[in-house]
Amino acid sequence: MVATAIEEVRTLWIGDLQYWVDESYLSQCFAHSGEVVSIKIIRNKLTGQPEGYGFVEFVSHASAEAFLRTFNGAQMPGTDQTFRLNWASFGDSGPDHSIFVGDLAPDVTDFILQETFRAHYPSVKGSKVVTDPATGRSKGYGFVKFADEAQRNRAMTEMNGVYCSTRPMRISAATPKKNASFQHQYAPPKAMYQFPAYTAPVSTVAPENDVNNTTVCIGNLDLNVTEEELKQAFVQFGDIVLVKIYAGKGYGYVQFGTRASAEDAIQRMQGKVIGQQVIQISWGSTLTARQDVPGGWGAQMDPSQWSAYYGYGQGYESYAYGATHDPSLYAYGAYAGYAQYPQNVEGAQDMSAVSMPMEELYDPLAMPDVDKLNAAYLSIHGSSILGRSLWQRTSQSLQQA
Repeated sequence: MVATAIEEVRTLWIGDLQYWVDESYLSQCFAHSGEVVSIKIIRNKLTGQPEGYGFVEFVSHASAEAFLRTFNGAQMPGTDQTFRLNWASFGDSGPDHSIFVGDLAPDVTDFILQETFRAHYPSVKGSKVVTDPATGRSKGYGFVKFADEAQRNRAMTEMNGVYCSTRPMRISAATPKKNASFQHQYAPPKAMYQFPAYTAPVSTVAPENDVNNTTVCIGNLDLNVTEEELKQAFVQFGDIVLVKIYAGKGYGYVQFGTRASAEDAIQRMQGKVIGQQVIQISWGSTLTARQDVPGGWGAQMDPSQWSAYYGYGQGYESYAYGATHDPSLYAYGAYAGYAQYPQNVEGAQDMSAVSMPMEELYDPLAMPDVDKLNAAYLSIHGSSILGRSLWQRTSQSLQQA
């Protein structure tokens, strides 16, 4: 029955998407296959901003599997990123049993890890290699989920020490944590810091529909382009209030004096070349939306941080790795899609007694503290995130290592 359920799945999860990636771009990437039924990028219900992941539905399981094998890890056209694909998991598909896998080689992907186990255990439902949200590189460990407990138990014994790529794996149980209420799951972890209080509700108006929005976001930007060069490329459309490029990130913002100037720029500059690359333009967040939450939740996020705050809908978030590993070998903070794998780190400072929030100066274009924002945002608005019905459980609050 498990194998039958897996074979019926014909939808792939696609993640680690930059903020400018939309359905149109993915359609162009996949159009040649002729087997794509639909593409959906998940967006936040409150802000209208993309959550950094989506779903691609195919005409059959076979076509989806062929696509997964071909494109997972392949370079995305016009970018230096690679496709990150896996089988989608919708709703509650029954109990699952996971294992923690350590000592993974740097080249091991979700798909490689999954297929390494699925070749021996057909009840494997998915896998996840945890990556550094800042660099996208593997942290050297991950999780594999099974539908059958007996196969999970066999794998812990039979696969321990077996090579995956160039290294032998170290395996232990991913122990289920005690059930908690939704509110508890999304509450910030035992405080390592205090979050600033919300001063205003987050705007429910999507950036493109906000009549006061005059900011455009430029993606896929040549890393050698300067702010002055970017300004000169857009000054033809009207007065410019501010230009900001985030060094090494491949994107920036141009804020115009009027809405009409921003609209004109988006229409006429989409797909143009600046420097040596074809740019992608979208509406940026309004200055007002950024000020709704101290630290600028409404601001466009560093695209390399997407994986740090969207839930990877594979249902690993209630598991912890077993005690057989030395936690110091895997020093890490809770990963969003696999939230709060507990770790005892000696010398960690407990600041739970601190009750007053720290006052912070607001810079509307400063890079936000993603970990901090996610924990605060999810603790209040977790139930409103668009797409919760598409995954088993969304991510919990992030925990400082």
